[in-house]
Amino acid sequence: MKYWEMILFLLSAIIDVSTNAQEVTCEGEQLINVDILIGHPGIVSPYKPGHILVFRCTDVNQKMHGHRAIECQPDGKWDQAYPTCRGIRCEVPRDQHLSFPDIYFRGDMKLGAKHNYYCESGYEKKAEEATCTQDGWTPNPLCTGIRCEVPRDQHVSHPDNYFIGDMKLGAKHNYYCESGYEKNAEEATCTRDGWTPNPLCTVMTASSKCGTPPTVNNADTVEMTKKEYNTGERVEFICFNKYTLDSHSPFSKYLTCQQGKWTGKVKCLKPCAVTVEEMDERGIEPAFTDQQKLFAPHDDHITFKCQWGKNSVGFTPRHKCNDGVMTLPKCV
Repeated sequence: MKYWEMILFLLSAIIDVSTNAQEVTCEGEQLINVDILIGHPGIVSPYKPGHILVFRCTDVNQKMHGHRAIECQPDGKWDQAYPTCRGIRCEVPRDQHLSFPDIYFRGDMKLGAKHNYYCESGYEKKAEEATCTQDGWTPNPLCTGIRCEVPRDQHVSHPDNYFIGDMKLGAKHNYYCESGYEKNAEEATCTRDGWTPNPLCTVMTASSKCGTPPTVNNADTVEMTKKEYNTGERVEFICFNKYTLDSHSPFSKYLTCQQGKWTGKVKCLKPCAVTVEEMDERGIEPAFTDQQKLFAPHDDHITFKCQWGKNSVGFTPRHKCNDGVMTLPKCV
């Protein structure tokens, strides 16, 4: 085949392909509740490759499912299926920190439906009711985490230094008051109503000062005491040797000055002492020592055994000290 004949052959093939491509059309579908909003300028059926259709729902109370725009492809097929429009329905909001959403979000879930609801602990409602809209439940989000702001209007000294990090419901922060003001509590706690106590600081008065802290049985203060303390100041106690501090509520190792009065409870639990006379009377002796007098701090144990030639009576060797009291075994 000559060169010019080859050129003519290729041109005729291109013309045939182009003609065949123009004859390919994408079929339309019967649309239910869907309108063609925009066609490529002047586009009407039949649709040729490259034609683009954009759709809209005929009812504003319905939501489109599928692709809003589709394009006719060279093979005579649309690149996406025709969309459909269905009535808007909201789903149960299980990812918005709601308390028992399945109880409150049931029944009518169509557009405009309203439901009361409650939030999980640590979160608060954004509205009295949740409303189903085209964009889902509103307000969005339904619940927001309770968070306290830095208290800059409560006469707290350098609040930005102490109120940092966790500011959610239940968060606690130590703080100090400006000169001339005194603390109303040892710590500030974030609540649904803001920081408590409220106010955090109050004007210092002579009546709000405390004198020397009271004495605590079997304990002494860690530091030398003063003649006068301001509200919020506290004094730490330490128990005498072999005595044990009770750390269970309402006890602690501090007494705190609050508006002229010392608050708090400090308790030192007594040790147990067992003498040789008591052991001889019950026919027992220590299992691991020959001391004449045994001591055991509160919550500690002493192990006994029967003296030589004596037998146990319901014998339990290990006995626990409870605030100075220990039940002793007996051998006869």
